[in-house]
Amino acid sequence: MFPELMVVPMREELTRLGIAEARTAEDVDRAVAQSGTTMVVVNSVCGCAAGKMRPAVRMALANATKPEHMVTVFAGQDRDATERARQHFGDIPPSSPSIAILRDGKVTYFMPRYMIESRNAEAIATDLVTAFNEHCATVTQ
Repeated sequence: MFPELMVVPMREELTRLGIAEARTAEDVDRAVAQSGTTMVVVNSVCGCAAGKMRPAVRMALANATKPEHMVTVFAGQDRDATERARQHFGDIPPSSPSIAILRDGKVTYFMPRYMIESRNAEAIATDLVTAFNEHCATVTQ
């Protein structure tokens, strides 16, 4: 684990966007239990989170359609919260950073690290906007 003082700016980069922080397993469960769409961002201290994932999330959130709820866990820092988030992802292997979209607690979209580390923030944001439009649009009955 890194000293908390060091990761505060990395946490705040997402919380300033209105993304709630889940620091415990219970926080994650409450977030995922909400009806509708929930984006779960698995944050990290790595360079691809700093230079690609977090800026991409910021860009994508400018889209008109976005998840109803947003939460972040910090891999390597908030271990119980991160483990619980990964349990909600089912059989998807652990990956950080990563981004999941869940609808009513079920994963409908997942962007693992390999789709983040090898691309620029703009390309990642484009994929997130596409995912938001496809998975977060209001479902009419």
